[in-house]
Amino acid sequence: MSELPVGPNTKVTLHFSLALEDGSEVDSNFEAKPATFVVGDGNLLPGFEEALFGLHPGEEATFDISPEQGFGPHNSSNIQRFSRKDFDEDVELEPGLMLSFADANQAELPGVVTQVDSDTVMVDFNHPLAGHTITFAVKIVDVVPAVTH
Repeated sequence: MSELPVGPNTKVTLHFSLALEDGSEVDSNFEAKPATFVVGDGNLLPGFEEALFGLHPGEEATFDISPEQGFGPHNSSNIQRFSRKDFDEDVELEPGLMLSFADANQAELPGVVTQVDSDTVMVDFNHPLAGHTITFAVKIVDVVPAVTH
């Protein structure tokens, strides 16, 4: 096992969990195979990566990641109003339903229905974890130099 600390140009294998302010767990791989990523590859948000810097294999730590360092603040302009007529009649619209939309570049954009009435449908395009401080618990399994080409 390596003694290399997590930092730029490293490949990190770890167990992690994400929890909300109330302690409810959002995601965890502590009971599964550990995840592996290369620092800076985009698999982990920069705020989460930076929290790991300096940790060595075998170390465990818990961090509170602010919305600004995590999934961003909740932005009210990301809530859009649609006409009920914009949706197929056979779609059962109800709060909490996640739908897939296409953005201006035709990329997939998930949105969550927040409100429905006979004429309008309100859809929130914020990331579901936006606006939340996330408790990020980790156990570093291994750190090795990243292979660069």
